[in-house]
Amino acid sequence: MNQEELIVKIDELRALPKETEWVEFKVNKAIPENIGEYLSGLANAACLEGKEDGFLVFGIEDGTHNIVGTQFHPLTRKIKNQELDNWLRTHLNPRTDFTIHEFDYRGKHIALFIIDAASGIPIRFKNNAFVRVGSYLKELKDHPEKEAKIWRTTKRIVFEEEIAKKNVSASQVIEFLNWQALFYLLKLPKPNDNKIILEKLLQEDLIKKRGVKYHITNLGAILFANDLNNFDGLSRKAPRIIIYSGSNRLKTLKDQIAKYGLAVGFSGMIDYINERLPSNEEIGRVFREEVSVYPELAIRELVANAIIHQDLSMSGTSPMIEIFNDRIEITNPGKPLIDTQRFIDHSPISRNEKLAALMRRMNFCEERGSGIDKVIAQVEIFQLPAPDFIGGENYTRVILYSPKSLRQMDRLEKVRATYQHCCLKYVSGEMMTNQSLRERFNIEEKNYSMVSRIIKESIHEEFIKAYDISSSSKKFAKYIPYWA
Repeated sequence: MNQEELIVKIDELRALPKETEWVEFKVNKAIPENIGEYLSGLANAACLEGKEDGFLVFGIEDGTHNIVGTQFHPLTRKIKNQELDNWLRTHLNPRTDFTIHEFDYRGKHIALFIIDAASGIPIRFKNNAFVRVGSYLKELKDHPEKEAKIWRTTKRIVFEEEIAKKNVSASQVIEFLNWQALFYLLKLPKPNDNKIILEKLLQEDLIKKRGVKYHITNLGAILFANDLNNFDGLSRKAPRIIIYSGSNRLKTLKDQIAKYGLAVGFSGMIDYINERLPSNEEIGRVFREEVSVYPELAIRELVANAIIHQDLSMSGTSPMIEIFNDRIEITNPGKPLIDTQRFIDHSPISRNEKLAALMRRMNFCEERGSGIDKVIAQVEIFQLPAPDFIGGENYTRVILYSPKSLRQMDRLEKVRATYQHCCLKYVSGEMMTNQSLRERFNIEEKNYSMVSRIIKESIHEEFIKAYDISSSSKKFAKYIPYWA
């Protein structure tokens, strides 16, 4: 914060009521132990009051809020040859961020400590947690109801709303974020006034205004960063694309990590993936055309889903697209929130509602439903094996397979394709029949008994069931998913 911003902040704090639990005014009493206890108490009180920061100000009278100045200089103060700043940080647990500012205001010296609010875990100083109660500093253990409330705040933390970069100027917001992409993707006219740009970024919760400065939110950075490396911790949230030689991970041909925000680089990323997928040569009447083995719509939808449904709280991992010569594996961090068998029919549940909503408004994925039904429909049109949806303890994976004949498919692949076809028919208001499944597998009518055996196996595995159990016809029977 510069001098002007610090003065504005002091004026804001002085205008507060006389007893504000997340702000403390002092003059010269600057005992290091006492400062550490106040940082703990103010951080915890700020959390309880729903504030982003707590403030400890030296140079202002507590009762009157008059500016009197201070002789305390925390930036040069040392404790046993250790700087006060570092000494305080080593005794705060968990480690939390705070800044110290020294400046003159109306000819008086002011020292200002700004500490981040606690989040989910009470901030302790030398293993003791404190909290402001009215104008008094108390030990948190004596107020269990307040401590319990701090622990519960973890449930309210929304990754998209957290701050990726603090206290940047309006010009820096324009520099760090690709605002042009936002207006283009939302089909809005491109403004030539920075005020309009900033108002739209604020409206979409991509930035927050703090005095004359701005905070860029995680949502703003992860979607619209011109370079994710400018934002600590977010570079690993961008998808990673790995291309292998063969059907295993022994030899890597390319390993690409996205640099741009997800919205900025999404179309280019999909193009990059499609250009590196195998293709078949389709012979037309006049010309030959290269057609991708995999449907582009399915790739687009699955990559978008991996981005939207990733667990953004997990560190050191990101969505991953792995391309082999016989399949594509698309993996996102986070255990699936619904049964993988119900991906086709179940309404999506997203960990990241703001991210999901904005990406849908920008037409990166389906507005209604999960979009998986369209993926399955495209897979059937391209005559591909059924995709495999896999849920692990800390990941969700979708595998798209390259073309196989029915004879090349094993029993589980045939049953999986039958179940997905049955689900697709059901969510489309229809029912699976022997004929519809023959068309799915591209089997001639005279071979309907072959399909009947696959249906029987799928019923035995309890993936599908007969719609009318009293019907004796196999050729004209109708089937529905096990859950219908």
